[in-house]
Amino acid sequence: MVMKKSGKDIEQISPVVPARNVTGLNAETLTREVTWFVNVVNKKLMDFFPAEKLHLNNDAERPEIVSSSGGTTKFADVAMPDLSNDHSVYSDFVSYYKLNADERLLLVLALIPYIQPHLLDAFFSVNKSMGRGYTEFGGVKGSRHSGFIPTIETALFLLGGNDLSYRFKLYSLFEPDHIFFAHNILQLDQGGATEPFYCSIINVTDEYVDFFTTGNLRKPQFSPDFPAKRLTTGMEWSDLVVDDYTMQQLDEIRIWLQHGETLQTDWGMNKKIKPGFKALFHGSPGTGKTLTAILLGKLFNLDVYRIDLSMVVSKYIGETEKNLEKVFKKAENKRWILFFDEADALFSKRTSISDSNDKYANQEIAYLLQRLEDYPGLVILASNMRNNVDEAFTRRLNSIVHFQKPQSRERLRIWNAGFSPECTPPDSEQMQQIAHQHELSGGSIMNVIQYASLMALNRNDKKIMVEDIILGIKKEFKKEGKTM
Repeated sequence: MVMKKSGKDIEQISPVVPARNVTGLNAETLTREVTWFVNVVNKKLMDFFPAEKLHLNNDAERPEIVSSSGGTTKFADVAMPDLSNDHSVYSDFVSYYKLNADERLLLVLALIPYIQPHLLDAFFSVNKSMGRGYTEFGGVKGSRHSGFIPTIETALFLLGGNDLSYRFKLYSLFEPDHIFFAHNILQLDQGGATEPFYCSIINVTDEYVDFFTTGNLRKPQFSPDFPAKRLTTGMEWSDLVVDDYTMQQLDEIRIWLQHGETLQTDWGMNKKIKPGFKALFHGSPGTGKTLTAILLGKLFNLDVYRIDLSMVVSKYIGETEKNLEKVFKKAENKRWILFFDEADALFSKRTSISDSNDKYANQEIAYLLQRLEDYPGLVILASNMRNNVDEAFTRRLNSIVHFQKPQSRERLRIWNAGFSPECTPPDSEQMQQIAHQHELSGGSIMNVIQYASLMALNRNDKKIMVEDIILGIKKEFKKEGKTM
């Protein structure tokens, strides 16, 4: 029953229909699925709780789930809906992962609080002999959500009832390697450590709620629960200016993004090599490390997220790992590019153990090593100094790319491409002389271009003055503690 299939990334499971009708198709499919669920549960309620046990006088008082149409669904044997001819996101998902009846019922149970929460109100029924709800139903009432929130116990009751042998088989549905949890489709809120595991609340993750209903993926918001920001740019790959050797190294990453999945699956190399691709970008500030990461994502329509280390690194033992796990868990099976800027804060060299702090710091690095190895996507570590990164990480890197300061030829390309088409920069001979004489990083050149352009706008003029460029260069040198 455990599904270990390494499935498609969530973006790859999409309906083969015009975008105009995706939501309508999803609604139709989920309506059929929910109706089937309602009938199955009412059968379970009628079979499991005869009138004598509930002290009910007639069927009208028997706990029942209200159908989505608003009426009452009477007991009936209803076959599992055939979704083979549907073309909704939900049916594509069910078909691709070959979900069986138990898995589909579990998924619908977890979805109902998000799409039709009133359907679970029957589980609030009171056991008259005890004066409280039925233990068998499990579930909890949320602090703000007034409806019934299912737990694992709810699912076990619906799928296995009192058949202990079958209930024990159902435990595999909640293992970490089941597709629902391995791909972060469902999450468990285990509550207090002293509570039984099967009291854990079952939640559908936000992105899959959106995916199954609207067909869209909600971009995670930057918050303490997701300490990463999505990076974008209006530039294109052709705008990237680096030396030939650096571009050759970047080509390896570009080729992996294009063919890595084929290498792993079609060529069967997943048995021999680690998943994903890990790279270290090192070099002076402003040499294009961040821009390159963003452009790699844009080239293949992949989201790039920069991890905010100020919200990740914690002085409290174990908190850094927990904060990072939130990001890795969200990112799994979405092909995101994870970018760790100023990675020295996380991936610095291990120290000899002289006290407990050193011990736990080394444990953090050990956790990161394992998490990096397991992540199936592209991870980029950026550092100003390569030597600051622990050797244990460098041994696990697929590529180490040095971003050196641009030479005269690269500087001229950045100068020529940097100005707005609305302005008139100095002539080519003057720009060639500026590029040759002044050693600046790409980021510093763009700062100078911004300064000179603002000065031109302030004069109500479109002509860029050489004097303003030189003054801007002096400002950049002063920031670095240099003089012209």
